[in-house]
Amino acid sequence: HSGSGKTTFTLGLLRALKNRGFKVQPFKCGPDYIDTKYHGVAAGNPSINLDLFIASADHVRDLYNRYTFESEVSVIEGVMGLFDGAVKMQGSSAEVAETLGVKVLLIINAKAVAYSVAPLIYGFKNFYKGIDIAGVVFNFVSSESHYSFLKAACEDVGVEALGYIPKKPELEIPSRHLGLSIDNMTQYDEFVDRVADIIEQTVDVARITEIYNSDEPGYIRKTGDIEMNLKLKIAVARDEAFNFIYHENISVLNEIGEVIFFSPLNDVELPEADIVYLAGGYPEMFLNKLADNISMKTSIKEYCNRGGRLLAECGGMMYMCNNIIDKEGNVFPMCGFLNQDASMVEMKLHLGYRKIMLDKKELKGHEFHYSQIVNNSEIPTLGEIYSARNKKLDTKIFKCNNVIASYIHFYWGETGILTLWE
Repeated sequence: HSGSGKTTFTLGLLRALKNRGFKVQPFKCGPDYIDTKYHGVAAGNPSINLDLFIASADHVRDLYNRYTFESEVSVIEGVMGLFDGAVKMQGSSAEVAETLGVKVLLIINAKAVAYSVAPLIYGFKNFYKGIDIAGVVFNFVSSESHYSFLKAACEDVGVEALGYIPKKPELEIPSRHLGLSIDNMTQYDEFVDRVADIIEQTVDVARITEIYNSDEPGYIRKTGDIEMNLKLKIAVARDEAFNFIYHENISVLNEIGEVIFFSPLNDVELPEADIVYLAGGYPEMFLNKLADNISMKTSIKEYCNRGGRLLAECGGMMYMCNNIIDKEGNVFPMCGFLNQDASMVEMKLHLGYRKIMLDKKELKGHEFHYSQIVNNSEIPTLGEIYSARNKKLDTKIFKCNNVIASYIHFYWGETGILTLWE
């Protein structure tokens, strides 16, 4: 389940493997764009999302084979509980494991439990025969004696115990709401080193690599329907305020042209571009600086008024509004292209997968935000939005000139970004 220690263990294992001289490739099940950043810190390679809701099984297999072909060891971190999907198992870590034919390493929170983990492990082992749980690592273990009870449970169930992570305050993961500053990356780097050192002492890393070793097939690149070599210039916002970006989305942009990164926080103006991508992130943490960078805001608004194509997701959409209102009610002027405000007052979580129906075309995405749109005028909208369970939602995709803006984070690693304007 969430909170069992998957991310902590994954970061430590990635670093431990890297320290042993392996070229390590991290992956993350689901649409998470925060843990993937820290995977990159731990492994030294970018982490790739494997998501069976927003992408097809063929695409997920294609991604996995491509990136594992270029690495020596691959580690996939699951999402939530093993069988938790959008609808039952749909898109779950278990479905990803079955689709890729990889074994599962179960991380169990052993706080306040001992031999009673036996029926828990037995249930996970036998509930669904499409996956193979080949080992268990326990978290929050209080002592060697405690681990001996847990290990005995594994022996009686027939699943190998591969070690444990002791209960230590210094292993509490730092806040994931830190952005991408150098100082914060250094903090994470130090944390990862601590976890890796402890894992090397209490987890059998060599045995893990032995159990999960498999011969990977050769790889042939599948291009799908993505248009190649269009020689476009694509400006992508990437800084502390805007950084919720899927690695594969950028890979696809590189296939249709030249990607130029820019900073709405620090740069003077928008670079010359055929497409601009404003990703989500933490604009609410940098409101003064964003508001004060008038030349950047002006250049973006002028680009949009000229009919330039721009995609603004979540925090990027907030930046395109007249104002962002912080949780205390203070108002900060933004780009002013979308005639509406984004407010952090009375924050409420909106979270979940999204199905987008554009005419007869279905797109997929994910929504995760606390702010809301207020003081909005009649901006034209696109399509109809549904949840994973096909409930119609009031989430909007705004379309003004060639600007597409929404709280939805889109994944175009399979279809290409130009689909949004077709």
